[in-house]
Amino acid sequence: MKHFLLAIQQPDGGPPAPEVLEPIMRHVETFNAELKAADAWVFAGGLQPPAAAAVARLREGEVVIAEGPYDPGREHVGGLTILKARDFKEALGWARKLARATTLPVEVREFQGEMPDHLP
Repeated sequence: MKHFLLAIQQPDGGPPAPEVLEPIMRHVETFNAELKAADAWVFAGGLQPPAAAAVARLREGEVVIAEGPYDPGREHVGGLTILKARDFKEALGWARKLARATTLPVEVREFQGEMPDHLP
């Protein structure tokens, strides 16, 4: 088994209206329940908007903190899921389900190393 990150790419701007967001959140809850039942769920959660972010950068030997997103753009990571899967193909299957639940693009990335390297 390996660990994978599923990063939900959310368009910039405020959240959708409640009548749009509520059914999406129900689909996400169903997706999370399916992950847990398959013993593939490790962690998942939504993120605050980019305006609430801060970035630490090393400049000329000093760490400088800047408020706001790292790279302003048209979309940002709005939430993430960490899961266990046998391989990339299986992780892609979960990404398809999450993209269907959220109606948003989902980036899939494999963690480097082995699972015991990632957990205490």
